[in-house]
Amino acid sequence: MIAFAFSSVVPASASPAASKREEARQVKQQVEALDVEVELAAEEYNEARIKHEALVADMAETAARIAETSAVIDDLQDRLGARAESMYRNGPLSFLEVLFGARDFDQFATVWSLLRDMNDQDASDVEELAAARFELQAAEKRLEEQEAAAKAVVDRMAENKAAIERKLADRKRMLAGLEAEIAAIEAAERARAEAAARAAAVSRSNTAAASSQRSFPPPTRAPRSEVVNIAKRYLGAPYQWAASGPDRFDCSGFTMFVYRQVGVSLPHSSRAQYGVGEKVSRSDLQPGDLVFFGSPIRHVGIYVGGGSYIHAPRTGDVVRINSLSGRRDYVGAVRP
Repeated sequence: MIAFAFSSVVPASASPAASKREEARQVKQQVEALDVEVELAAEEYNEARIKHEALVADMAETAARIAETSAVIDDLQDRLGARAESMYRNGPLSFLEVLFGARDFDQFATVWSLLRDMNDQDASDVEELAAARFELQAAEKRLEEQEAAAKAVVDRMAENKAAIERKLADRKRMLAGLEAEIAAIEAAERARAEAAARAAAVSRSNTAAASSQRSFPPPTRAPRSEVVNIAKRYLGAPYQWAASGPDRFDCSGFTMFVYRQVGVSLPHSSRAQYGVGEKVSRSDLQPGDLVFFGSPIRHVGIYVGGGSYIHAPRTGDVVRINSLSGRRDYVGAVRP
């Protein structure tokens, strides 16, 4: 958990402005650590939601099977009931009744064969009824287990949601009154990051240096550069955890929403998205590639070119473009 007491002391001789800057710096460090916790918790929530959706689909399939089996049982019970009532009313025919009631041997053979077939059918119906009842009991038990598993996932999601909301409330409290100072710090950092990005772009023009950064074979898939212009339409859209559009997003919800518009289905989880497509070395990055951050992975964005990427950063922020060089937690890229 994050400790909210400040760990360093500002010298008494420091000016009020310097004191406020130091206070803002300490709060910003705590907020960044809290943002990591929120990202991890949101990823766990998204993964639990995917599992719950799969369980709901399994439950629907099991319920349909129960309905089908129940219909079969009802039909068999009706047929066997009608057969029993017929035997009760008419009584079973004995061998002598069939023999003496027949006018010739052909008639006797026909009637006797019919009676034998009826008995065989009765036995088959009883056997099928027993099997159907056994299957129904197994399906009902399976549905009960699936419902219990789904409830456990929902309970875990609820606990996770409450934890996220508590962390976001802490974040809001910590930032109260310091937004301007933190915004100034972040603006300065962005300026430094952009300068570093320009320097990195010049460095990447050196082919030999670029080839030394290659971790994977050159990708065979064509880059989906068309998603970049789509993504830029949503610049300024506010971040909201677990949201996937059309006007609010979390990080994986944003990439999922953008890629869906070009016919590509991505899961709502940055960790799961890292497993979709070809791994791409940093030197082979092209606009449209997904870029990932954190260990374990907790954030994703879309590379736009020039050493920059577009993403939904965190609570209180909006969809924006930032420099990759400003992230020390970059872990890799994927081309869906």
